[in-house]
Amino acid sequence: MYKKLIFLKIYLFLNFVLIFFLVFNYGFSKEKNEEIYKYLKLFSQVLRLIEENYVTEVNPKDLIYGAINGMLSSLDPYSSLMKPDEYKELEIETKGSFTGIGIEITIKDEILTVVAPIEDTPAWKAGIKPGDKILKIDGKSTKGMSLLEAVKLLRGPKGTKVTITILRNEKDIKEITLIRDVIPIKSVKTKVLEPGYVYVRITNFQEKTAKELKEALEKLENNQQIKGIILDLRYNPGGLLSSAIEVSDEFLDNGIIVSVKGKNKDAKMEFKAKPNPPQRKHPYPIVILINHGTASAAEIVTGALKDNKRALVLGQKSFGKGCVQTVIPLEDDYAVKLTTAYYYTPNGVCIDKIGIVPDIEIPEIKISKAENFKKKEKIFRHFPSPEEDFQVKMALSILKNVKEISNLRF
Repeated sequence: MYKKLIFLKIYLFLNFVLIFFLVFNYGFSKEKNEEIYKYLKLFSQVLRLIEENYVTEVNPKDLIYGAINGMLSSLDPYSSLMKPDEYKELEIETKGSFTGIGIEITIKDEILTVVAPIEDTPAWKAGIKPGDKILKIDGKSTKGMSLLEAVKLLRGPKGTKVTITILRNEKDIKEITLIRDVIPIKSVKTKVLEPGYVYVRITNFQEKTAKELKEALEKLENNQQIKGIILDLRYNPGGLLSSAIEVSDEFLDNGIIVSVKGKNKDAKMEFKAKPNPPQRKHPYPIVILINHGTASAAEIVTGALKDNKRALVLGQKSFGKGCVQTVIPLEDDYAVKLTTAYYYTPNGVCIDKIGIVPDIEIPEIKISKAENFKKKEKIFRHFPSPEEDFQVKMALSILKNVKEISNLRF
């Protein structure tokens, strides 16, 4: 009886919506109005058929939730309806702390794919790589699985295990068991490579990333005269747009950082750099390192500094995620995550599904099979140094080359 009452309420609501579209055009053309009415009517009919004829009892809430999610997932891999617990988890994550295995994932060619592992996380230590395709999570096939469903399965209490089956290089299938842990809050790490030359790594873009960067640079600059820095954005899966803008602004005194363009007027914005105060100038060249795991917010920073001739970019082409997701709160603590715009670099290029091509392409040097596993593990687990990391060594060499950096503005 209770479920029949719920269904009745849903039918009444749908009938109200149908009448609403008949009476008001809601900003749509007459043709579009008629089309929406037609398919809302179809939806109502299917819902009634399920309630009357399906073999077992069904929860109307689950049906509506599934229908909404189906509608959103048909748009792109990133748009979805977030339940209250998922919405709350997203808020926690952007502040820099959550429990899981530490990877950014997407759906690429209809397959759950790793964008990048986050440094110093279980996924990073286990050697998970950008481009790895996740075929199963704890034995459950990921075929047709949504991003939110996959994230739910991968996350869990600290200390618990999760096993993923991955496909690497389209031929190697591996099963990897990881132990979930608290994902590190700190997103900026630094190391002095040699006097005057500094390595700065940003692992992802969180609420406090720009503040961490400013504090790190101030400390380094107070201790010595900086001649150049290597900004490592490899395996950086992105994060907050606001954080990427702040980080870019730290190194730029003027010029466009990024443009955001969508269908609506309020989704069209242009973000420009502002001069730093005199005590926070950074008059030295920058070389940025990127690879296939550099995505989203990390690509914004790369594009901003590259197009404004503030930095040379070295490494491999980036991932190519240039779409903006807006989280729109709804009633009862639900939210919709919706793609509302695309990012454009200062030169007006949309990098979505294209990526950023570095100024100097340098591949990652793979360790030969003859070398032991410990050394391979070390590359994933520890800071690279000129002795261990070929790309860092090349970046350092370029920083010292007057000809290579002479066209940069600093």
